[in-house]
Amino acid sequence: MHELFDQRRYLIPFRSTLLPQIFTDVLVIGGGSAGLSAALAASAHADVIVANKSRTADSNTAWAQGGIAGVLDKSDSVDTHVRDTLEAGAGLCDEAVVRAVIARGGDALRRLIDWGMRVDRDASGQPDLAREGGHSARRIIHTDGDATGMELARCLAERAAATPNIRLFSDCFTLDLITPSNEPGAPCMGAITHHPRYGLQMIWARATILATGGAGVIWRETTNPKVATADGIAMAYRAGASVADLAFMQFHPTTLYVAGASRTLISEAVRGEGAHLLDTEHHRFMVDVHERAELAPRDIVSRAIVRRLAALNAPNVYLDARPVRDFAERFPGIARTLAQFDIDPTNDLIPVNPAAHYMVGGVRTDAQGRSDVPGLYAAGETSCSGLHGANRLASNSLLESLVLGTEAGAATKEMLNGAPNAWGVPARQGPLRIVSDIPHSTHGELDLSDVRSSLRSAMWRNVGIERTGGAEGKLDDAMEMCDFWARYTLDKVFESPAGWETQNMLWSAALIARSAAWRCESRGCHTRTDCPEPRDNFRVHDLWKRASNQPITQPLRAE
Repeated sequence: MHELFDQRRYLIPFRSTLLPQIFTDVLVIGGGSAGLSAALAASAHADVIVANKSRTADSNTAWAQGGIAGVLDKSDSVDTHVRDTLEAGAGLCDEAVVRAVIARGGDALRRLIDWGMRVDRDASGQPDLAREGGHSARRIIHTDGDATGMELARCLAERAAATPNIRLFSDCFTLDLITPSNEPGAPCMGAITHHPRYGLQMIWARATILATGGAGVIWRETTNPKVATADGIAMAYRAGASVADLAFMQFHPTTLYVAGASRTLISEAVRGEGAHLLDTEHHRFMVDVHERAELAPRDIVSRAIVRRLAALNAPNVYLDARPVRDFAERFPGIARTLAQFDIDPTNDLIPVNPAAHYMVGGVRTDAQGRSDVPGLYAAGETSCSGLHGANRLASNSLLESLVLGTEAGAATKEMLNGAPNAWGVPARQGPLRIVSDIPHSTHGELDLSDVRSSLRSAMWRNVGIERTGGAEGKLDDAMEMCDFWARYTLDKVFESPAGWETQNMLWSAALIARSAAWRCESRGCHTRTDCPEPRDNFRVHDLWKRASNQPITQPLRAE
């Protein structure tokens, strides 16, 4: 990687003692399901600040159409859900984490319902459990068919707002985590943030939880909201934390593909209710690919679509939802979106293509959300707990956010016990003096929108659904482009979130490309055309740390 990726510790120059100071016990960065779950758990023993760079309604959680997986029915079992998760994870799951999360899933769902979350119910009044790709049983709850994430976000946000010792800072952009030095093992002591009204602020905390969501905006085609710019991965890396398994970006097979329109997710639940894929010759090609056809794991369906498009030189495939009964009642949100483009799913085929959807890798944590930086925790999509392995099982992500977000929030109690400065966290009497000096850039002005657009196109083209390594491979091109843009982007100081997000995207893209180039195999949602099979020596987690050009390999955690 270009030397600037490791030399640059903070995004901006500052003197900590000259900035406004805020103190709290626990700082949660991110206001989606993982962040709010963590905040609610931490509030049992601590004062909590939630710093959200936008609004809860803009989070990946709120955009989630799919449901929440959990064992609620006697016809299902924890063992079966574990088996499905391990199968989807393609040999890279940490089984102990898988079993711990799934065992707590039922209680997490029942707690949400007790808190007032609405769920779809059957004629008997019980939760109407659905099935999605990779699942062998109906175990997924939804709200209004395709509005699960929005209802979950509402439920958690209202619960947090009603909790006296939780303060929510909306439109508060977190630039960097605070550490007392740049040395390995230096503890996290909070973060430096920016608010459009209050400017820069130092938020000092005894424990900090990253829950910043996904990285989908790094790719040109994505289902993610515009806030998903991989901020958590980049700031954790700069602070000295290990990030892991970044080669594994899951691409969702079915997003609405209309020229000029933003890509809109067509939930996997639609296929779970009987919709199937057709190519431009109206052939149902997935029955030739996998025994579960359209309900095969997402990586298999996405690759099949890409290969079918290439074989027919076609712009898209189609989702035939005509077999789905009462589509508008079952999926009202999707029906309204389709109507904007004069598509009637009861009569018309829906043009779809794959798009970047879920970052499987992230900040490496244990089963309680601890990173390898003291005082720093992570949960949700920005983390890598080992639950998903090499490919996330559908609807396990919101489950992970609820369970491991809660675990991370509860674990922060350890930072409040004993001596208040056990990890070097400053006492409330006064802040630590931290200085960030950044030399003036010798390069010219930069068109941020052009860098961002070029990066996203390059990542889609070179680090997309199918990748090629080696001297002539596209992965090398991606790494070289990231290094080139680093010279003209990372040497600058920006004064707004647009610049900081672009720098974070570039940092994370460089790490993702290097992870994909190092992983000379195909496994889960990482496909190398030059290495088409999984290889036993790559059945490890690849961890990347600042100032290290090669990953540290970490064995899987056995049960």
